[in-house]
Amino acid sequence: MKIRSAEDTRAVRAALAVGLPTAAYGISFGALATLGAGLDLWQTMVLSLVMFTGGSQFALVGVLASGGLSAWPAAVASAVLLGSRNAVYAIRMSPVIGRGFARRAVAAHLTIDESTAVSTAQGSIRSQRIGFWVTGLVVYLGWNLTTFVGAVIGDLLGDVSAYGLDAAAAAAFLGLLWPRLATLQAQAVAVAAGFVAALLTPALMPGLPVLVAALVAVVFGATNWLGSTRRPPHTSSEGTP
Repeated sequence: MKIRSAEDTRAVRAALAVGLPTAAYGISFGALATLGAGLDLWQTMVLSLVMFTGGSQFALVGVLASGGLSAWPAAVASAVLLGSRNAVYAIRMSPVIGRGFARRAVAAHLTIDESTAVSTAQGSIRSQRIGFWVTGLVVYLGWNLTTFVGAVIGDLLGDVSAYGLDAAAAAAFLGLLWPRLATLQAQAVAVAAGFVAALLTPALMPGLPVLVAALVAVVFGATNWLGSTRRPPHTSSEGTP
């Protein structure tokens, strides 16, 4: 897909701004999987190549690291809970991806937090499609490369969480989200969902706080308690009422 406009260029820039920091954080996963969870190189790489959803991967190896092989049922359950959110993303991305079995099969594998966030932040279907594919491919290729690096030289990296790569990815997400928090209703939804997730994280198994927070956001957003019910005035193509 060729880049034809400034809007296309903005979509590519947003994709790189989110995709590169996220991909770099794969180093942390590779190191944790081999050093903490006791997986070998091939098991670690299969997880990244086939599972490919960072939150679920971290949930899986995190539970294994704390409970060993006996924790496999809890580890799988946590990974499934976190991964289930991608099904909701797929519904949102369906009209953006378009038709065709092969295209949709590949898109299903690339439907993650990052590709969905970048895509929905764009203004047109074309730029949304560019944002989705560029982000998904950048994260997929980069994540697997850095996973390999982390798994091979993890013992030389020390505490990879000290590098702040997770914060870099979160900052990129915030940059995409911020322009959408222009109304009081949107701000209230974001605060309510974030508060619920933070409150429940210490108490519930990995995955559940995210799903509960998403439910809160949907309910709070659908009620539109703080939003305006008035439609904006119609404007002509010249921008005048």
